[in-house]
Amino acid sequence: MKPRHKRFAWIGAGIVVLGVAAALVLNAFQSNLVFFFTPTQVVGLEAPQGRAFRIGGLVENGSLARDADSLTVRFRVTDTAKTIPVVYTGLLPDLFREGKGVVAQGKLGPDGTFRATEVLAKHDENYMPPEAKDALDRAHKGMTMPSLQSQGDPR
Repeated sequence: MKPRHKRFAWIGAGIVVLGVAAALVLNAFQSNLVFFFTPTQVVGLEAPQGRAFRIGGLVENGSLARDADSLTVRFRVTDTAKTIPVVYTGLLPDLFREGKGVVAQGKLGPDGTFRATEVLAKHDENYMPPEAKDALDRAHKGMTMPSLQSQGDPR
């Protein structure tokens, strides 16, 4: 084999190795990617089916229920427009309360219940993830706009 052909073979092998490495990195990144959705988006079927994602909003007042002799907790997450029931088995964060912000990671069950594997609570009264705050603001505006239109407001 001529030196020129050997050089082309090594360059080709290098390109193949780089391609395989890039494919493995992108596959690992894709499988660990978790998106954030609001209850309104989940009800609107924008959330992935059969894949893990995060749902965020407020813990609905009066919805927190603990199973007896178990670490299983049931509550509802709302963005003031729509509500999603959540089931979580494990220890909740100390700041987890009704009426406070929450982000839960898990999968949506076939019955429409979100089965959380992780629950995060906001860390103080002034903080809320920007995505959650924007989603709550949009949902709240969506609720108030139709009522203005039904009163004859020209907007």
